[in-house]
Amino acid sequence: MDCLFCQIAQHKIPSEIVYEDEALIAFRDINPKAPVHLLIVPKRHIESIAALEKKDQNLMGEIIFQAKLLAEEFNIAEDGYKLVLNCRKHGGQLIDHIHLHLLGGEKVESIV
Repeated sequence: MDCLFCQIAQHKIPSEIVYEDEALIAFRDINPKAPVHLLIVPKRHIESIAALEKKDQNLMGEIIFQAKLLAEEFNIAEDGYKLVLNCRKHGGQLIDHIHLHLLGGEKVESIV
């Protein structure tokens, strides 16, 4: 599979991994938009939010809960942080593998 995030999850491409378990991997974004910019990615390939199935509900909950834990670990929880899920090209998704952005460490502007 040519998926960049699948290759990172399989340790075929080096990345600055900050968390890993059986289902998830989290690593620093290579083009950070904030002092803390992490990507939380399921190891199982899911193309986008649009491709989610009912069986993926718990996995998505795990991703969000892991973001909370990482925000605490990286000392951005108290001041606040932003979580972003992009869906497909018009939604800003650049890699066709679902991933949650965790951004913080300074005020992150909102577009909504």
